[in-house]
Amino acid sequence: MKAAVFKQAGVPLIVEIVDDPTPREGEAIIKVQRCGVCGTDLHMTSGHGSDFPNDTVIGHEYCGEVVALGKGVENLKIGQFVTAMPVGGCGQCQACLAGYPMACFQMEGRVGGFGEYMRIAAMSSVVLPHTLSAADGALVEPLAVGLRGVRLAAIQPGARVAVLGAGSIGLAAIYWARLLGAGKIVAISRSARRADLAAQMGANSFEALGAGERERISAALGGMPDTVLECTGAVGMTQKAIELVAPGGTVVSLGFCTSPDPILPSFATWKQVTIKFSFAYDLREFQHCADVLGAGHVEPRLMISKTVGLEAFPDIFEALRAGANETKVHLDPWSACI
Repeated sequence: MKAAVFKQAGVPLIVEIVDDPTPREGEAIIKVQRCGVCGTDLHMTSGHGSDFPNDTVIGHEYCGEVVALGKGVENLKIGQFVTAMPVGGCGQCQACLAGYPMACFQMEGRVGGFGEYMRIAAMSSVVLPHTLSAADGALVEPLAVGLRGVRLAAIQPGARVAVLGAGSIGLAAIYWARLLGAGKIVAISRSARRADLAAQMGANSFEALGAGERERISAALGGMPDTVLECTGAVGMTQKAIELVAPGGTVVSLGFCTSPDPILPSFATWKQVTIKFSFAYDLREFQHCADVLGAGHVEPRLMISKTVGLEAFPDIFEALRAGANETKVHLDPWSACI
């Protein structure tokens, strides 16, 4: 099969022929229909931290058609349209039985969406409604990241919410905060280039970081935010969230910063701030995202700014690394589109 392969940091992805995957016990093979590019893909191929192994086919925001089943798989059938969490576990521990294989001591990654076929863990899969497009299916993963963070925030009806960052995770957080009962929502970013998109996802207003930010955010919300969702992953933004949140408020970190990120504990203590860190999602959250899309909520599709085929993919991947003005890029490994 053809795939875009990560060879090593500092080298663009290379499209080449690799072996077709075969399913092991508890696994299925899907023909990938779409796979989104995540900030983690860029960070973990950069050479500036923990990278994927060399000569790896990565990509974890995927969906596709089941084309082969491994031994013991009973919850999937050939021809079904599915997505899956990009991990598998033992299937027997408390975490796996709760639908959260991320916490399994035998957890293994299941990446490979930047190729024509890939292996998924059957226990981590969700059968998608026939009403969904391939583009919808590949949005389930980033939407589930946002859903988990908003659930951790335990937003009360009418709460004032600020979302730091207007990338795909920030936009997903805005979307879920609106659906789950927030009052006013303000999107906050250094750049206003996604202000209109944030509004379409449910934000009431947009404010740029910088001089007078506290006063402007307070005026937009009618008071300082009860909840701040940090979705940038940039150094300094956790402390920024602590500074912006109202006394007694909640900060949830979804940004997955991979560098040391100092905060001032005494300031957080003085304000009695609750700080939570959100990691990934569970199977129920994946299913809920699929169900909401299936019910006709089409706003998340607005995040997709470009879809490309395999031959064009390495160039757009490097453009994203350099800061290209895209929100969510999808790979269609069977298309020649650019």
